[in-house]
Amino acid sequence: MDHERLDALLQSYPGCTKDFKAEWQWWRYQVGGKMFAATLHPGPEHAPEYAGRNLLTLKCDPVWSEQLRAEHPDILPGFYSDKRNWISVDVDGDVPDDLLCELCDHSYRLVFAKLTKKAQREIGG
Repeated sequence: MDHERLDALLQSYPGCTKDFKAEWQWWRYQVGGKMFAATLHPGPEHAPEYAGRNLLTLKCDPVWSEQLRAEHPDILPGFYSDKRNWISVDVDGDVPDDLLCELCDHSYRLVFAKLTKKAQREIGG
């Protein structure tokens, strides 16, 4: 999936805000002030499995994330995040677009569900 399409998808979620975390060099996508996705490009100083990749980091159910990593070499434990609850997907790799969209939806729903009921009503997602 190209960057423009991915960005449009992530920003289409109700209540999504996007910002650039300069010290991390990450574009973060949040709902209710909680991150559900980030795009990043780790440099050569990082671990070889991450360095140089065009990554999308998403929240993911721990059991499903294990299955995904076993089935898809381009789905990695979350870069610089809790490796049990986050995954990083090489968007230039061989992960089908429909699965990538499903993972984005899943991440958004997980984070949205943890917001207060008041915040959920205000967002309307």
